Amino acid sequence: MSPNVRNKIQFVSQGKRADIGLYKIDRLLPNRYVEAIGPFVFLDHLLPAKHDKQSLQQKVEGTGPHPHRGIATLTYVLNGEAEHYDSKGHHANVRSGGVQWMKAGNGIIHDESMKADDLSDELITHSFQFWINLPAKNKAEEADYLPLQAYEIPRKELPNGSGWIKVIAGDYEELTSKIPSYTSQFIYHLHLEGGHFFTLKTSDLVEYAAFLPQQDAVVNDTDYQTGELLVFDRASGEIDIKNVSLRPIDVILFGGEPYTEPIVAAGPFVMNTEYEISLAYNDYYKGNYGKIEYDEKNLP
Repeated sequence: MSPNVRNKIQFVSQGKRADIGLYKIDRLLPNRYVEAIGPFVFLDHLLPAKHDKQSLQQKVEGTGPHPHRGIATLTYVLNGEAEHYDSKGHHANVRSGGVQWMKAGNGIIHDESMKADDLSDELITHSFQFWINLPAKNKAEEADYLPLQAYEIPRKELPNGSGWIKVIAGDYEELTSKIPSYTSQFIYHLHLEGGHFFTLKTSDLVEYAAFLPQQDAVVNDTDYQTGELLVFDRASGEIDIKNVSLRPIDVILFGGEPYTEPIVAAGPFVMNTEYEISLAYNDYYKGNYGKIEYDEKNLP
């Protein structure tokens, strides 16, 4: 192991239940300790859920059509299939291992739902949704949408058969995600085989967090449990992750440069002032975000 200084863990927290319909959800951000980590102001973990064959014929109840403004949403589908409609005419289905990204910009309505992926032997739904706070200048831009399937996500094998890493957003070594970045940001999915370790070099210009979705792990020589979110101090050093078990583990690492503009959040909107929040609601109620036109053959 490198003799470099390891980053201190500022706090450890667990999500609060925020179930929606049939979705069992842990809300990890924001929490009582922190408002944002890098540009990320919101993080929901849709807990793994198994389904029988019959459930494949039904769309699991989602959130229904709802607006956003001032952010980009990023849904990482570990297992299952996410279907997306929005008021700008976008429609896509993203399967296990894929990502869908939507820039709400100056206003959009979307409808997103999860169901089991019938191409998978394991009939499971499991995903994450991040909200990425846009810089003030980008909050006024037109909305946009980008779906990426699993094969479009950069991935590399780690040395000595220790596992692999996927770059969901941002950069890692020679890998670069197709997800647009407006400030420095990253989301990595680390898969670590039993008995191996991984070291991430850190910078004092970046905020870092790690989440343990399904397995325990040893981080900087301390044991942490499934479901815990670890937030590190902002310093140059290392984050060391060890898998002391016999089975593989998965870790979600994310963060970026601190968001330095004011953050004012209300419901589905994240802006920089209370006045902008009121404008966001007024524009929505006036119908300025448009209307979703569903595919008649596949109505939600």
